[in-house]
Amino acid sequence: MIPLEILKKIAAEGLEFVKTQKDIADAEIFISSISHLLTRINYTSFIPCNGIEEPKSTLSYGIGVQAVFKDGPKKMMGFGSHTGDISIEGLKYAVEKARLSVVDDPDFYSLPYPSGVPVLKPDYHDQGLMNLSDEGLVDLGWKALTGALNTFKEHNITESVIVGGDVSVIQERMVIASTTGIDVYDEAAHASAGITAMIESDNAKGSGTEIGMRLDDFKPEAAGRSSAMSAINSRHGRRIHSGKYNLILGPQAVADLLGNIVLPSLTLSVIDAASSAFMGKFGKAVADSRLSVYDDGNQTGLPMSRRYTCEGLPTGRTELIKDGVLTGFLSNSYYRNKVLNDPSSIDKIGADPNSIKDALQPKNGFRPGEAMIRNFNGRPSIVPTNVIVEGSETIDANELIKKVGDGLYIGRIWYTYPINGLIAGDFTCTVIGDSYLIEGGSITAPLKPNSIRIADNIHNLLNQVIGISSSRNPILLWGSPEIIYSPEIAVRDISLHEIG
Repeated sequence: MIPLEILKKIAAEGLEFVKTQKDIADAEIFISSISHLLTRINYTSFIPCNGIEEPKSTLSYGIGVQAVFKDGPKKMMGFGSHTGDISIEGLKYAVEKARLSVVDDPDFYSLPYPSGVPVLKPDYHDQGLMNLSDEGLVDLGWKALTGALNTFKEHNITESVIVGGDVSVIQERMVIASTTGIDVYDEAAHASAGITAMIESDNAKGSGTEIGMRLDDFKPEAAGRSSAMSAINSRHGRRIHSGKYNLILGPQAVADLLGNIVLPSLTLSVIDAASSAFMGKFGKAVADSRLSVYDDGNQTGLPMSRRYTCEGLPTGRTELIKDGVLTGFLSNSYYRNKVLNDPSSIDKIGADPNSIKDALQPKNGFRPGEAMIRNFNGRPSIVPTNVIVEGSETIDANELIKKVGDGLYIGRIWYTYPINGLIAGDFTCTVIGDSYLIEGGSITAPLKPNSIRIADNIHNLLNQVIGISSSRNPILLWGSPEIIYSPEIAVRDISLHEIG
């Protein structure tokens, strides 16, 4: 990791340099250093193996410059980045690339200006994760594997076992300085474990995850245990026929639907493109009145909490759906300014954006890249942080099963995507594991993995809620930076289609 003081020094020197460039009206300098520590788990009971494979790390650092160039009344925008060189020379390269990439952007109004004080203190991150040793990383991998193997051993299963997955730690530092007065820094780290366990002879597979912001509280062995138990419980799965079923969507299934269908539709850039499933729905009921969803980027102790966004603005809480009513959107500075100045936004949003400015606060302007949200190679886009799903009336998970009576518990889905575009609300996904039949108010048998898919409409699902569980689990979706804290949600009459 590049020391924070070096990032600050180059940002300050770079700001002085761009002020000397006569063709630059305004500029924003973003410098980041990202470490990704990874230890892979690859255990097979019937083939010689090491158990822990490929402990490794990658370091990515560089400079990104977004500049506004002078050209009469036009807003000429350019962006350039330079990789692997945090120096004033590297910054000059980034400025020159921005100059060469300049385009006229009539929808650009200004770079962000300072806007308040962050809630989190500078030392909110965990030094234990920031300074994790090589030995510490490998030890986390062994804990995850041992958790799975001990669970199998407790159930007298020692053969035909496969355990895979990884333990991952992201460490990040960033600095932003701009001619509009922003001069901030941030550093943080979080850890995650994603484990898959299989009993190959029984065609059974289970998964487990664990996420943490502090090393002392991070328990990868819990991910190993839950993956093994899930595989044990999934043996000898049954098939079902196509039809409409009452479902309990487990935390991962809820998160997957939110991450791929709901949250994109609650993003201001998608609203602006007239592609959201919630077009013109602001202030209207879009879900069951017991259901609320919000994004909170500054809640202490949550893994994706940060002091500042990648625009240098304080993070915060955005109410997205409150008691079933659409109340806000994920936003960054660019799109907030755009919709505030675009008359067509009234129809797209369902309200005059200038009368609901608080619902459009730019608290989610991050720069996503592979396994990171501080990517110096790109401009800020709109990214969720910690997404919380709540129910105003909740019941115990066992009571939820009894309430459903007959149906299915859907534990894990994948390949979730919209059909006919987001705006239609139609979606499909495949049920891949951790799923069971519910008969007479009890779980009676596992569902055979990859034998059924869901194909329905997100509006049906959000408005046909039977009940919501009182517990929530943090879920990190594959390829997504946000953490979604999901309960179990029971819904009625959802269309399922048998896979041949």
